[in-house]
Amino acid sequence: MSTPAVAPGPAQSLPRINEDAPDFEAKSTHGPLKLSDFKGKWVVLFSHPADFTPVCTTEFVEFARRSEEFKKRDAQLIGLSVDSVTAHIAWVRNIEQHFGVKIDFPVIADLDTKVAQTYGLIHPSASETATVRAVFVIDDKGKIRALIYYPMSLGRNIDEVMRVLDGLQTADGNACATPANWVPGEPVILPPPQTIADAEQRMQSEYDVTDWYFSKRTLK
Repeated sequence: MSTPAVAPGPAQSLPRINEDAPDFEAKSTHGPLKLSDFKGKWVVLFSHPADFTPVCTTEFVEFARRSEEFKKRDAQLIGLSVDSVTAHIAWVRNIEQHFGVKIDFPVIADLDTKVAQTYGLIHPSASETATVRAVFVIDDKGKIRALIYYPMSLGRNIDEVMRVLDGLQTADGNACATPANWVPGEPVILPPPQTIADAEQRMQSEYDVTDWYFSKRTLK
C-alpha cells in the first residue's frame, strides 16, 4: 500500500541518549495515544517504512511472537509509520490471517509525519516519503536510553532489541555495565574504581579481577 507524499520539512534534530523522550499525541490502531500515557513503563518505539511490505511484515510477525516477553519486562511495544490507521488495520488483519499471530500492540498512524520528524525518522537520502527502521528504548522515567537505526533493506534482529532492554534494566538494577555479546545470566562488568585506594582494594576483592580497572561479577 503506497505511502502519502511528504513535503520536505525543517532539518530534524535527533533525540539523544539520556534526554527526555519527546512526548507526542497521535492516532493509532488502539485509538488516540500519548507517549506520556506510558510513564512508569519501559517503551520500545519502533518505526517501519511502510505497511504491506515484506521485510516490515517479518518484523511485525517477530515482535508479535515475542510480545509476552516484552510484557514480562514491563515494556510496551509501539509501532509507527506514515501510513493511515485504515492501512494499519488492514495490514494487521492480513498478518494475523497469513501468519497466525496477533498484533496486540498499538501502531501509530503518522500521516502528518509529526512524530517521525520529532524523532528523526525520515532520512531524505533513504526515502522522502517513508520512515527508516529505527528503535528507541525509553525507560520508565521517560528517558531515551538506546537508539538503533537500520537501512530499509535490513530487517531487525528482535533478539538484539530484547538484549538491549535486558542489558539496560540489568545495569539499572545492579549498578553495573554489560560486556560485548552479553546475554542474561552471564557475568557483568563492575564500574572501575575512582581512587588509588579503591583500586588497591579492588585487586584484593572476591570479584573476577583481571586488573584494577577490569573486573566482573556474577549476579545472583
